[in-house]
Amino acid sequence: MATVTVYVPEEVYNKMKKYKEISWSRIIRREIIQILKRLEEVDYRLYALKRLEEGEDASELFKF
Repeated sequence: MATVTVYVPEEVYNKMKKYKEISWSRIIRREIIQILKRLEEVDYRLYALKRLEEGEDASELFKF
């Protein structure tokens, strides 16, 4: 697993320190994954729309 450094304001960091039982890295990791999923979904839909605009059959892209 790769390491990423996150900078937060000192005030936020001090508040985070009060809750040592919380795995902040786990929360940040989970949020990053969720945002990436949403971005990939947008990319997928834009790809499908582009195919439709070009007159291609993109119906298989919309089967869920």
